[in-house]
Amino acid sequence: MKITRMETFVVPPRWLFLKVETDEGIVGWGEPIIEGKAHTVQAAVEELSSYLIGKDPLRIEDHWQVMYRGGFYRGGAILMSAIAGIDQALWDIKGKYFNAPVYQLIGGACREKMKVYSWIGGDRPSDVGASALRAKEAGFTAIKMNGTEELQYVDTYEKIDQVLARVAAVRDAAGPYMGIGIDFHGRVHKPMAKVLAKELEQFRPLFIEEPVLSENNEALRDIARATNIPIATGERMFSRWDFKSLLADGYVDIIQPDLSHAGGITECKKIASMAEAYDVAVAPHCPLGPIALAACLQVDATCHNAFIQEQSLGIHYNQGNDLLDYIHDHSVFEYKEGFVTIPPGPGLGIAINEEQVRKMAEIGHHWQNPLWRHEDGSVAEW
Repeated sequence: MKITRMETFVVPPRWLFLKVETDEGIVGWGEPIIEGKAHTVQAAVEELSSYLIGKDPLRIEDHWQVMYRGGFYRGGAILMSAIAGIDQALWDIKGKYFNAPVYQLIGGACREKMKVYSWIGGDRPSDVGASALRAKEAGFTAIKMNGTEELQYVDTYEKIDQVLARVAAVRDAAGPYMGIGIDFHGRVHKPMAKVLAKELEQFRPLFIEEPVLSENNEALRDIARATNIPIATGERMFSRWDFKSLLADGYVDIIQPDLSHAGGITECKKIASMAEAYDVAVAPHCPLGPIALAACLQVDATCHNAFIQEQSLGIHYNQGNDLLDYIHDHSVFEYKEGFVTIPPGPGLGIAINEEQVRKMAEIGHHWQNPLWRHEDGSVAEW
């Protein structure tokens, strides 16, 4: 079997899909994307395709190593996202070739279903109490919300109190045992992150996410000393080498590699195994499309330390198109009592609606994240 063609589709709301064809008629789908850099990743996929066309798609590990090590410069958001989507598509082909879900080919399942959470509140979180109640009524047992708007390196206690009021509204509306993930989104610098982490303890959050930017992970030491809340990070880390020092330092409780950013199924399975050796949980990052989610669930099925999965149904970014719009069988992502069944079909376990993909690719997108500024005019972290 040989790879004969690789075709990319920029589709709304902010995604990039990849179709890999073979001479035996087996097709695989992947989702190589960096939000806001879809066309850049598209170009990287095209560059890598010159090596892959004509190759046996089943030699996934070798292809991964060539794509990663074959260039003198390696790693980073763009290259690793391109590799990630290609890797997902190759696993989809391999699963279909052997008529088995991917999880059967990477060790077999250690669970039958995966806990998921729902996003509430948007970029500038508002109306979070009512949104949390709706999520609870829909069966979710955990939600995630942005905790803050922009914060200066050292900011006012008025803004701290606003964060606390929002989280209090969620706790009051959803009850004492709803899991609340609070995403700092890298918007918070070390001085205020320490204050927030301590002040938020009263609400017993499920975790605080990206309390500082990943390039400032050394600050997690001081933040961990200020709180007992589990600390999560990793969505802006792209390989096992990025995660190595984070795990060795011992200040993170949950890692969040993104299967469309961090080298795909092949790499994230290895990252999860590294984390297990440090007694660290895994909650893959996935505010993306159906292919990325399907890939996450295949890996979740095989990782004992995977405990919850992000998913994008109804997320504030999905304007005009949502998670289910590009697949034929919506029931594959049917959430029941806060869980989703691991897709049992061959490959990634989903059937892509190619007609819809091609239709929406004619529209495309140029999604960019917002650019925020502080009151003094300086650029703020979004």
